Amino acid sequence: MEVSFEKDYKLLGLNISYYRRLRGLTQAQLAEKIYISPSYLSKIECGNYHKSVSLTTIMAIAHGLDVKIDKLLSSK
Repeated sequence: MEVSFEKDYKLLGLNISYYRRLRGLTQAQLAEKIYISPSYLSKIECGNYHKSVSLTTIMAIAHGLDVKIDKLLSSK
């Protein structure tokens, strides 16, 4: 039995996008701030990146957005 995390990836992306916009940042600005490419951040936000996103990347995004990591992983 294969486990699918598609909904989780979508939720993560939506939360990142929400907090990024709340902070008034573009994808390019956030990506630069946390040293990842804008295209990689875009893929994560769209929820279309079905390879695993590292915990280090998620923590960097949370830090760059000044939110606790659980905010990015929860359904509010």
